[in-house]
Amino acid sequence: MRISLVTETFVPEINGVAKTLDRLVNELGDRGHNIHIIRPKQQTEHNNSRFFHTTVKGLPIPGYSGLQFGLPSQRTLKKVWLKQNPDIIYVATEGPLGWSAIRTANKLGIPVLSGFHTNFHTYSKHYNIGWLEKIIFAYLKNLHNKTLCTLAPSPELVADLKSRGINNVALFTRGVDTETYNPKHRNHQLREDLKIKKDAPVALYVGRIAAEKNIDLVIKSYQQMKKQAPGLRLIMVGDGPLHEKLHKLYPEIIFTGSKVGLELSQLYATADIFLFASETETFGNVILEAMSSELAVVAYDYAASRMHITHEQNGLIAEYGNPSKFTHIAVELIKQPEKIARLRKQARIKAEQTDWENVIDNFENLLVKYVKSKPHSSRESEEPLSADGSA
Repeated sequence: MRISLVTETFVPEINGVAKTLDRLVNELGDRGHNIHIIRPKQQTEHNNSRFFHTTVKGLPIPGYSGLQFGLPSQRTLKKVWLKQNPDIIYVATEGPLGWSAIRTANKLGIPVLSGFHTNFHTYSKHYNIGWLEKIIFAYLKNLHNKTLCTLAPSPELVADLKSRGINNVALFTRGVDTETYNPKHRNHQLREDLKIKKDAPVALYVGRIAAEKNIDLVIKSYQQMKKQAPGLRLIMVGDGPLHEKLHKLYPEIIFTGSKVGLELSQLYATADIFLFASETETFGNVILEAMSSELAVVAYDYAASRMHITHEQNGLIAEYGNPSKFTHIAVELIKQPEKIARLRKQARIKAEQTDWENVIDNFENLLVKYVKSKPHSSRESEEPLSADGSA
């Protein structure tokens, strides 16, 4: 198949969406599909000879260092797609570029699917603009309902989106690379470099250092855990708008900034406990990465945690939105080294059952289904696009 991917973010940018899409296109490429990626220009352009990239103009996303949203690009999209004639288009992000891609695909009669990768509407309450949540979701609903199918990463999100009026929602979950995220990467020299005592327990957080990730609860829980285990250290991996402020407020916490590749693998494997208090995930790739790295995970009971963690068997999950419970189970865990060891082993066993092959199989089958379906008819009025791409 000739597949066109439209996304606001792609590697080497560091975030869950970019990592998921990178794995997706590489797996599809290995299966013989022709992949064309359309994205905003990145701050540091890189050459990827395997796939053809079309770049469009973009503007910085406030609060997301290094990321941009693509500007509407109907003229470029029309020109490219008339020339390349894709069998299907997957729009992974919902910014202006994604909106114009869906509109153009509908005009040209090309099947188009969309992805619900990020709960943008729920972010608003963390930035004192909670009154915008309904408006943002109305925009998302309108956008997704102009595609043949919306893909969401967890069964509960599929059900939620359906209940809120988004049509034809299907499951596109996530896998984990069990070689990249593997306890074999545990690095004792790294612990020394970070000034961590030989036998001290280590808690880890990986993700954006931002309000929507509920960072304050991670730190509060760590402080309470430390009362029970004075040698405990917390490593926070990632960057974001709160990084500098928190680094100054909590000098005892190890802030590493963003890490990728082997450095990230080693940081995961060198820890013992993973604290993840976010309430805004559509999935939470880091949960599987932590489990695959053999960490005892403490998280809320939803998304990836609900799908892959059985409480007290291979991790610990707290009632969603209950910060007291989250802290309580983290504190109780640090009191029990034997329990930490047991949960870690069971987490790795579960992760080994969660590979990418079945995930890609299901995605590929969805693409084939919609390519083979009846010719796509526009969900908008049939007025033609003008030369500059506008209606």
